[in-house]
Amino acid sequence: MSEARILVEQLAAKMLAAGAWVATAESCTGGNIAHQITLVPGSSAWFRGGVVSYTNEVKMNVLGVPKELIEQYTEVSHQVAEAMAAGARRATGADFAVSTTGIAGPTGATANDPVGTVYIGVATPDKVASQRVVFGTDRERNIERFTTAALEMLLANV
Repeated sequence: MSEARILVEQLAAKMLAAGAWVATAESCTGGNIAHQITLVPGSSAWFRGGVVSYTNEVKMNVLGVPKELIEQYTEVSHQVAEAMAAGARRATGADFAVSTTGIAGPTGATANDPVGTVYIGVATPDKVASQRVVFGTDRERNIERFTTAALEMLLANV
């Protein structure tokens, strides 16, 4: 069983026990978190849905990320990850939401954020938080690692 699957099953147990809902807002993971969640039978009882916000326009127009945040901090930042998670929670009516924005690779590195950088945001009924994690340069592996790291952060906050 994959690490993501184990984490999703733990998340399912927590969500079901709390009668809570979760949503996703994904950029660099391209919907992989939502995919991993929906692989688990019964996820419709606790997963509201997700937004793949691969462009800034979707981040702004669907998730409500302020243009000024993107202009000031870039789309790969703590501020945007947090705004994405809060936007997903708001848009879906979920109790919890997780977001990812980063650079899966092999291109896209900046002076501050190398390939393999992801910012993960989590929005709960009480707070919004984020963390930065840096992995390697392999795109496919990064997406898997970003997904696992996002699920771990979400679990730590529910």
